[in-house]
Amino acid sequence: MARRATKSKPFSIRLSQQTNRFVEAEARRTKRSKGAIVEALTEEAARMRRFPGIGFRDEDASRRAWVVGTGLDVWELIQMVQDYDGAIERLLDDHENVTRRAVELARAYYASCPDEIDERIADNRRPLSELRELYPFVELVPADAGG
Repeated sequence: MARRATKSKPFSIRLSQQTNRFVEAEARRTKRSKGAIVEALTEEAARMRRFPGIGFRDEDASRRAWVVGTGLDVWELIQMVQDYDGAIERLLDDHENVTRRAVELARAYYASCPDEIDERIADNRRPLSELRELYPFVELVPADAGG
């Protein structure tokens, strides 16, 4: 949820004790306000209703959209589609665990939230030279080196 939308007028809500405890714990864990937690959870719930089959999982303090049942984040599926130049049939033939429904769901989500997905793809496509500069202590092993 990278992009900030214009905010609506404030309103108040009362949470059940159990939900309030959860929100307070999340606020402490993520070092964010209760309001920010409720807003993020509401946004996720709205997106999951709009796109049945999309879920969210943690990555540090941010959340990533993924396609339930695939183990793949939306950005990973979209990157695969891009890498295949949109040739969905070839992608599906080459990746037997990827379904047409998963790709269609990822594409629909991407159409609604392109900045969020593009940001994650850009992070993943950082050049090796930049990664070496950021993490000089990490040893890079070629993918085919395992034997």
